Amino acid sequence: MHASITCPYQDTLMIRKESSHGIGYSVVELGEVSHVFAAAVPQQSGSLEEQTLDALQTIAKVIDDKGPAGTIVKQAVFIDDAEKIPVCREIINRFYGDRIPVTSYIPQSPCAGNHLAIEALGVARGKNDVRIEHLGENVVVTSHNDVSWIHCGQISPQSPSASVYDCSKSAFGQMQDRLTGAGAKFDQIVRTWLYLGDIVGPEKETQRYKELNRARTDFFKPFHFGNNHASVAPGTVVYPASTGIGTDGRGILMSCVALATKRDDVFLTPLENPRQVAAFDYAAVYSPESPKFARAMAVRIGNIDTVFVSGTASITDSESRYIGDVKGQTNQTLDNIAALISPDNFKRHSLKGGGQTLDDLAIARVYIKRREDYDQVKAVCEARLGELPTIYAVADVCRPELLVEIEGMAFSDAR
Repeated sequence: MHASITCPYQDTLMIRKESSHGIGYSVVELGEVSHVFAAAVPQQSGSLEEQTLDALQTIAKVIDDKGPAGTIVKQAVFIDDAEKIPVCREIINRFYGDRIPVTSYIPQSPCAGNHLAIEALGVARGKNDVRIEHLGENVVVTSHNDVSWIHCGQISPQSPSASVYDCSKSAFGQMQDRLTGAGAKFDQIVRTWLYLGDIVGPEKETQRYKELNRARTDFFKPFHFGNNHASVAPGTVVYPASTGIGTDGRGILMSCVALATKRDDVFLTPLENPRQVAAFDYAAVYSPESPKFARAMAVRIGNIDTVFVSGTASITDSESRYIGDVKGQTNQTLDNIAALISPDNFKRHSLKGGGQTLDDLAIARVYIKRREDYDQVKAVCEARLGELPTIYAVADVCRPELLVEIEGMAFSDAR
């Protein structure tokens, strides 16, 4: 797909979906800066080290093809056994040396049966000045066109044996500390990922995910997300886009993206879905403290919209749909995303111009509760999303009856 449009600040927006070296990837060119989104599944069987190097080398070749100074900024490593993470981290650290991207090691088995799969974001410098700063472990800041993106990963609580509530607040505190160290603020977050082991399991008299929501509600209370860049009616509460998803084990892991800029043509608009009740308005039956996140966050920089699509499932209004029907749930989930990012929904949120279709997605993640559903889910996604870099991972969803959750990123020109 090619869509080239002249913009006043960023010369062009172009999205290309290609394949090379055995993997599919998307190239999003904002002005003369190329952003490369890749999802690499090892092409060979073998040991953890062989598969890890295979995936890393494949991604590196793709990034190098896009420019002479390509840098991988962040990556998510989906791994089939948490006990393999220390060895995997050692392999990856050795591969990158002192230029390690922000890396989160997520204990979710790749659906294809490999030891691991890797999702990566690379930035290839063009003529525009791009600054990439590695600030301590798992914090990278990329800056161009007077906008800085702060990527933080592998955030975990200081006391992992504590309650879900205490662990979640501790991890949010660690997130805040990392952002502060990068010169950013917690209320500049636009996107979070919250990984919780045994997400629908019990926690005393309640559920683990409900306790995470209680901690998120309490931690978020002092913050006003978006600050001067929020494009919403006065008094409207803004929350970041987010995914809350299960993992193997019982741990908690978080990551986030924040945005810092002094430009006066940058606007943040949290998007809600006309098909769904806002998550933060859910009734207490779903969670005494509702999940505090937006269905998506639209970031408009000049004329360009970047949309972070939160984890989305087969829910309309606030009810789960297609119980027991994985194909029905997958189609309903994609219908929800299509409605969320549509031009009509942009108009509904008073965003002039802009809006996308599923064709404007640059990357996606598909979380599948039951590995045996992988072939059916993949067939639906490929039929509707086309050649899109996609990670498929086995993960529990936040309601026991939900079988699929999908997230992604989309781009378009506001004109």
